[in-house]
Amino acid sequence: MKRLAAFAPVAVLVALGLLFALFGLRNDPKFLPRALVGKPVPEVVLPALADGLPDTLSDPGGRPYLVNVFASWCAPCEIEAPILVGLKARGVRIVGVAYKDDPEKTRAFLGRTGDPYTRVLVDREGRAGIELGVSGVPETYLVDGSGRILDKVPAPLTEADAARLLARLQR
Repeated sequence: MKRLAAFAPVAVLVALGLLFALFGLRNDPKFLPRALVGKPVPEVVLPALADGLPDTLSDPGGRPYLVNVFASWCAPCEIEAPILVGLKARGVRIVGVAYKDDPEKTRAFLGRTGDPYTRVLVDREGRAGIELGVSGVPETYLVDGSGRILDKVPAPLTEADAARLLARLQR
């Protein structure tokens, strides 16, 4: 019996090693799911930053738009801010989702980086992030006029991403 007890930790380590070898090590860490691409934008109701009134990610205008998930504490969000401001200057409508952020810090962030959003929703608990399948901020979603997600950029927008999204918006 004592011999068995001595080998138990070794057996557990071997079992864990096999599990990692079979499942964990084969998964691509760069794979980012795009599960919602092709599906309707989630109907999450959140308070608007401007007035605290309930609002949704949907856009009743029937025109394509972007949903950008950002946060004041997110350094890459500052990097992509000028690109978003440039898209706004070109007439792109962008709905911002302040992810797990304090509204005052969000306002300060937008004052510092520029406000590219037609409206900003406050997602303090991360509900919209869960519904959208956010893996980290920033993330940007292209939504068509019927409310269907066409594309997802799971990283800070680059000029190339912005050009690609703009071309799809103008179709």
